[in-house]
Amino acid sequence: MKWTRRFFSCGLVLALLAGVSCTTDGFNPTEPAAQPLALQPSQSLGGLLGGVGGVVGGVVNLTGNVVGGLLQVTGLLSCQDQQYEVTTATIGPKGGTITIGKHSLAIPQGALRQNVKIKAEQMQGPTNSVRFSPEGLHFEKPATLSLDYKNCQNVGTPKAVVYTTEQLKILEVLRSLDELKKRLVTAPIDHFSRYAVAY
Repeated sequence: MKWTRRFFSCGLVLALLAGVSCTTDGFNPTEPAAQPLALQPSQSLGGLLGGVGGVVGGVVNLTGNVVGGLLQVTGLLSCQDQQYEVTTATIGPKGGTITIGKHSLAIPQGALRQNVKIKAEQMQGPTNSVRFSPEGLHFEKPATLSLDYKNCQNVGTPKAVVYTTEQLKILEVLRSLDELKKRLVTAPIDHFSRYAVAY
């Protein structure tokens, strides 16, 4: 019975991670089962994005890829020009969601200690980029930024949310969830600045 459970677990983990099936070659049922390599997404990303297209216990399901951390991106994704749009909203300790054009920012309960008037901008140009103010605002808990890239060049490599300067120089690659079928990339952010889609 132990052998059957371990064999099923091994097959499930390897199928999720690499599409590789298990065999009984070299399998010793008396040895402890090997643990899968954890991708260690942030707690907010795993918590808010669990389920279909999400991350569960550090294992990616078949509809998305977790990228970021040590990922070396090629550059910003080329897109059909998005138009400038602006949204303002007051968000407080209870949290809330702001939609800016095709993009959104979900701020969890407890992320802000007081009401804050937030300005969210979808920046015009051939890169899908957003900017939030007041600049430098920090959250007690990470917010979740989702950037749509349906209007962008269809490249096969995973997309990531990146933190940039106003001149769109990449400063940091964020640990991101790229939902390929939805053409949507999501990442936790802990402060306000400018963000864009890279690959």
